[in-house]
Amino acid sequence: MSDDPTHIREFFGSRAADWDTRFPDDGPAYAAAVHELGLRPGDAVLDAGCGTGRALTPLRAAVGPSGTVLGADLTPEMLERAVAAGRGGTAATATLLLTDVGHLPVRDAALDAVFGAGLVSHLAEPVAGLRELARVVRPGGRLALFHPIGRAALAARHGRQITPDDLRAEPRLRPVLAEAGWRLVSYVDENVRYLAMAEREA
Repeated sequence: MSDDPTHIREFFGSRAADWDTRFPDDGPAYAAAVHELGLRPGDAVLDAGCGTGRALTPLRAAVGPSGTVLGADLTPEMLERAVAAGRGGTAATATLLLTDVGHLPVRDAALDAVFGAGLVSHLAEPVAGLRELARVVRPGGRLALFHPIGRAALAARHGRQITPDDLRAEPRLRPVLAEAGWRLVSYVDENVRYLAMAEREA
């Protein structure tokens, strides 16, 4: 799929209505990945490319009522589904932002962490996009790049082979993160999940 913003909006917009029902068993994997971020009560966290908001509820549980949860997505239909599911909007789980995660309306170093499910492969300019995420996170803050299944399983789902030039492959991802201001601290790519954890450099 193209990483052009217009194509991304069209792709996800047309799939928003039944997105959650297509992947009904992903909840525990999202919750486990959020747990590994090590969030504390009162923290501020962004779900970058939040879609229908499947990570927002565990993120809210992790930071508690004194914390801040933001969800940002490019696709209005996805955010509408998040609101319909009670995950965003007034007096809900998170504040939702209709925006490109490459241009966030968030001040420098305002956040403690960023969660990104299926995000990195949709960034038009990966280094620039990850650098923008680094901008809004304090030094020592964390980034979780997550997918509920690993690269090989995802490729098989789409009838493709896994390739070494995939940005999510560890040898490719590590230098891209480093150039953007992140240090890769752990990397898991198994059939049952993909999770790359990085720390914001000082």
